[in-house]
Amino acid sequence: MIIKVWGCRGSLPSPGPENNIYGGNTSCVQISYKNICIILDGGSGIQRLGKYLDSGFTEIHILLTHLHIDHTMGLGFFQPLYDPNITVHLWGPSATVEPLLNRLRRYFSPPLFPVRMNDLPNHPVIHEIDNSDFEIGGLKIKSNYICHPGATLGYRFDDGEGVFTYMPDHEPALGSSNFPYDPEWTSGFELARNADLLFHDGEYTEEEYKSRVGWGHSSIDGAIDFARLCGVRKLCIFHHDPLNSDEKLEEIFNASMKSKNPQFVVELCREGAVYNLGGKE
Repeated sequence: MIIKVWGCRGSLPSPGPENNIYGGNTSCVQISYKNICIILDGGSGIQRLGKYLDSGFTEIHILLTHLHIDHTMGLGFFQPLYDPNITVHLWGPSATVEPLLNRLRRYFSPPLFPVRMNDLPNHPVIHEIDNSDFEIGGLKIKSNYICHPGATLGYRFDDGEGVFTYMPDHEPALGSSNFPYDPEWTSGFELARNADLLFHDGEYTEEEYKSRVGWGHSSIDGAIDFARLCGVRKLCIFHHDPLNSDEKLEEIFNASMKSKNPQFVVELCREGAVYNLGGKE
């Protein structure tokens, strides 16, 4: 199982000649496993992914965590949707309000987007999921609802050699009166338990989080606490605040690392990063 990052809601480019290390595209991650292509979320990064995607795929699976605009804004610009020889499957959270299809159609319609779903060469195959266990091409997948405003899923992928957990928007401290010491009542624990690699929300500093409780996101400190509770091998901090420069992100990250002193690998996620769990990253 190979994971590539096309968007992690990174920092905005600096006005000067400095390199933008972490990138500015919103959430989009590609999983390659055997001959299947799975894409996690349809943020702005999916437009670039579509441009460089292997032309040999005739079937693509896009798994959405939720339908906030930063996770869906790139869907209409994903070129394989306009290829009549490719079948695109859209997976996303079930909600009591209305069917997933109706919610997706709202995006694929004016004034938000000029092309309607019914105008695509192949109408995407829609899959509504909740607390579900399923497989795509032999890859075992588990989805659970997690703490974030609106119906939101986290995902766990297991190929028999490694476990990858994806929770880009998540507030694990919410809902537990004893976080991070009570796994039974901590959102997302079963998804991340003993994962080899965890992508997890780390938008705030601990001070910023105090005034944003309930907004659906985590501090870097909270992400480290959650990863420690779950016993993960490697944590990648995801969903950066795009208003922070690369330098500011690294300053916040280094302060959290010094404060928490985790005994496992922790790094800031960046666009273009590739992880191969066959080699146990």
